[in-house]
Amino acid sequence: MSPGAAQPLLLGVRHHGPGSARSVRAALDAAQPRAVLIEGPPEGDALLALAAEPDMRPPVALLAHAADDPGRAAFWPLASFSPEWVALRWAQARDVPVRFIDLPAAHTLADGPGADEDDGGAGSVPVDPLTALAGAAGYDDPERWWEDVVEHRDADSARDPLAPFAALAEAMGALRETHGDGGRPSDLVREAYMRQRMRAARREFGADYAVVCGAWHVPALRARTTAAADRALLTGLPRTKVETTWVPWTHRRLARAGGYGAGITSPGWYAHLFAAPDRPVERWLTKVAGLLREEDRQVSPAHVIETVRLARTLAALRGRPLPGLTETLEAVRAVMCDGSDVPLALIEDRLVVGDVLGEVPGTAPAVPLQRDLTRRMRTLRLKAEAQSRDLELDLRKDTDAAKSLLLHRLRLLGVDWGVPTASRTGTGTFRETWRLCWEPELSVRVAEAGIWGTTVPGAATARAEAEARGAGELGEITALAERCLLAGLSEALPAVLRALADRAALDTDVARLAGALPALARSLRYGDVRGTDASALGTVAAGLAERICVALPAACAAGLDADGAAALRGHVDGVHGAVALLADTGPGLRERWSGVLRTLAGRDAVPGLIRGRAARLLLDGGRLPAEETARLMGLALSPAAAPADAAGWIEGFAGGNAGGGTLLVHDERLLGLIDTWLVSVPPDAFVDVLPLLRRTFGAYEPGVKRSLGELVRRGPGAGRARSASRAAPEGFAPDLDPARADAAEALARLLLAAAG
Repeated sequence: MSPGAAQPLLLGVRHHGPGSARSVRAALDAAQPRAVLIEGPPEGDALLALAAEPDMRPPVALLAHAADDPGRAAFWPLASFSPEWVALRWAQARDVPVRFIDLPAAHTLADGPGADEDDGGAGSVPVDPLTALAGAAGYDDPERWWEDVVEHRDADSARDPLAPFAALAEAMGALRETHGDGGRPSDLVREAYMRQRMRAARREFGADYAVVCGAWHVPALRARTTAAADRALLTGLPRTKVETTWVPWTHRRLARAGGYGAGITSPGWYAHLFAAPDRPVERWLTKVAGLLREEDRQVSPAHVIETVRLARTLAALRGRPLPGLTETLEAVRAVMCDGSDVPLALIEDRLVVGDVLGEVPGTAPAVPLQRDLTRRMRTLRLKAEAQSRDLELDLRKDTDAAKSLLLHRLRLLGVDWGVPTASRTGTGTFRETWRLCWEPELSVRVAEAGIWGTTVPGAATARAEAEARGAGELGEITALAERCLLAGLSEALPAVLRALADRAALDTDVARLAGALPALARSLRYGDVRGTDASALGTVAAGLAERICVALPAACAAGLDADGAAALRGHVDGVHGAVALLADTGPGLRERWSGVLRTLAGRDAVPGLIRGRAARLLLDGGRLPAEETARLMGLALSPAAAPADAAGWIEGFAGGNAGGGTLLVHDERLLGLIDTWLVSVPPDAFVDVLPLLRRTFGAYEPGVKRSLGELVRRGPGAGRARSASRAAPEGFAPDLDPARADAAEALARLLLAAAG
């Protein structure tokens, strides 16, 4: 720009600052420029008209992503209190041309997201202008300094609305003279491009235009440079094709410092300051009182009045023109919260930050997959919300089943809008509970998933088929089969089953086979509940179970260490549960599995942990008589047995959450065997087995431990003597009462049917 030329109106702002937003509005009203240029990617110019739509409600963000790789994306968030948003809406309301002038996203995304945030290399710390200016003014908190000099200044009543911008530009000029690019060399390239766009605006509008940008850039935009020098900086920049759209944003995301956040720690407070016409502290504290009353706390108008007085007193003591957020919250804690931080945390979460979620018009550009998802959400009456909430589904209802399918398909596509969680209303295969929370970056995940298809079912099917072809382990494929059934992707099952059969035929590791079987069994169960045809899985699962029955005994006797034995014990439990679900898929499967358990329980070469577990599973299934159980326990706990192996047997038999403590309470003979073995363990060996025994018995419920302690206190044989004299354990009749047993069975069936 030539030295004598008229200068455009440069409005240096703090991004997402309500004070800056008010000042920008006042300056534009005073200057009435012919055009407005805003810091932002020029690719967004084609979308600016959407900001004037009635159903566009900030916070929103301009999203740009690489066309061939949606994961390379960047956001430019705008809130109602953002100076850029205020300038944009000011221009649109007056039919003034408005354009973005920052470096194009085609360049910033060419090397990946965030390429424009170069920090100058390792060991270089970028300068924070606010911190530097606050320190120069004697403030240790840059936020407090900014509130005092900008946020608490009434720009609309100022004599000269351009004065604050002149002062801020002078301060930034001093900083740029000292710190140069401030540790951000990419800023030099961005500023060169901004100057090029300003030259183009001068040719079109003369000098009568305004530029709204970060205050840090103002000195560079005023610098006298040549177009040739700027072109030299821009020559050779990498470039990629990008696509842009508007997406909803949230106050909570604005508050995050990392990722796609803006680092605005109090967006809810800022939105209030910008929207409040007068008395912002009084209006804010009225909101606080309303929130606390909704939480059943006793807050009266007198509390509000006293809190206002205290906040003003604190501000006066600290030499501040008006109470800031710090003084306001301290007053709230003292008066309304009785000094407690618990209700204060609620206020900070709901009001200081907030869960506001913006809206964008349905006409905004979107990938076909996003449009299909939006249509399905509207049909199922599922609304994207920033606040986390639980969704209870009854899969017997068509609408709830459709919601479940949609959420499962999105998870398979990597769009974790909903996360399964434990139900609070009961258990059952027909119940599901999801925790829903829409995060803005899920829009990027949807764009990424668009490469798989144009509809949610089609994309999820293509993604499942690709994962089946690329799966490296059997467990990955069985888990994928389960997810396909949960998502109702019957078209993907053939490809998944082919990969499953091929992998299972080649895999000889019994641990991997055993780890894969439970997922297949659950898949058959879910397929039955959801009406999905999962019969093809039955043949694969039955064949897998047969191979496990053949190979497991040898694997358990192959010199396992403690960790290996514990891992295989878990696989035994998993296969046992799977066999119960697969009993109808293959003739005699349950009997063959029982034979495997009998082999494991009686083979000395098998670690005690697995032998004990096998004996317990047989006993619970009614396939091992009590006398035989006592014999196996006696052998395992004989003086010839190693104490560590004996302790492992007890852990496998009575440990975990399988009701081992209750069994010992009601079978004093088994308890007596354990008691006898325990008192015979040598002192030196007892120290070694004590941790394992504590883990076994420490997991019992308090009532069970008290009952066991009482039985042991009576001494060995006392319970058995009473049982022999009365022909039954204490509290039990000598013989079964058929009538009472039938009544109990009917009640149990009724309860199980009601629970699903």
